[in-house]
Amino acid sequence: MDGPTGASMTSYIEAIREALIEEMDRDPSVVLLGEDIGLYGGAFKLSAGLRDRFGAERVIDTPIAESAIVGAAVGAALAGLRPVAELQFIDFIANGYNQVVNMAAKLRPRFDQAVPLVLRGPSGGGVAAGPFHSQNVEVPFVHAGLTVVAPATAADAKGLLLAAIRSPDPVLYLEHKKLYRSIKEELPPGDPLVPIGKAALRRGGDDLAIITYGAMVHLALEAAARLEHEDEVDSSVLDLRTLHPLDTAAILERVQRCGRVVLLHEDGRTAGLAGELAALIAEQAFEYLDAPLLRVTAPDGPVPYAADLERSFLPQLEDLLAAARRLLEY
Repeated sequence: MDGPTGASMTSYIEAIREALIEEMDRDPSVVLLGEDIGLYGGAFKLSAGLRDRFGAERVIDTPIAESAIVGAAVGAALAGLRPVAELQFIDFIANGYNQVVNMAAKLRPRFDQAVPLVLRGPSGGGVAAGPFHSQNVEVPFVHAGLTVVAPATAADAKGLLLAAIRSPDPVLYLEHKKLYRSIKEELPPGDPLVPIGKAALRRGGDDLAIITYGAMVHLALEAAARLEHEDEVDSSVLDLRTLHPLDTAAILERVQRCGRVVLLHEDGRTAGLAGELAALIAEQAFEYLDAPLLRVTAPDGPVPYAADLERSFLPQLEDLLAAARRLLEY
């Protein structure tokens, strides 16, 4: 399908694949490793054909052992390669937690040792995949000091992955599985790196700010359009893109401009990133607030398997609209 300028439209999953191919073509030190990524082409077929193109030495099938995958990737990075390790579902990064937080994330502060490593995998719910394949795992790795990115668009999926692979430090790259084939857009030409640590203002507006990331960006844009049409409210949507390090300046600018803020994410409420954002805003921009900070999140607990239960669990348009209107009436 072509876009309005005649350029082809690229899906989120195709954008990730493009980034991998381009970086492997550009830099022979880039290698891929993960479960079933070679012969099978990946659980979502993201890496289909890459083993034939680049060889089994650069597209490496691993055992079903996340600790070994991460440990091998750390070792490869220390040996001069730039590994991109896939966790088939990001939920199972828990099995490699020690290697991530006590090795990958600690070598820079301990020895000033570069670890050019990307850990990537499908995250999030919305596809009725059940509690073991629908989690949002960002917070423990933000706390560990890892760079964490969560693209919401196809352009960012490509641009952030390019930047992550070229980074001298480890990056956790969270790709939302619901977005894989549900969104498409024209990608910018050339080498479209997206800078790590910079948020994107997806929609401007002065009445209300919705601060979010990942798949929830699309929910926020839908809510903003509804608020404009039904309530004549001009809402802004700030896409964090990078969860650590945060773009503090962009967050505070939205607070100062709007005075009313909804913090939206798909992760659970207790100790979710929204709480950290609320603390940041309260400490540095309290005087600009015209209403309480409100969080719209999933509740605490595992994601249900049944589609109807999952829908009631994850943030929905009605939840976000209710929070926004509560703030506007305050």
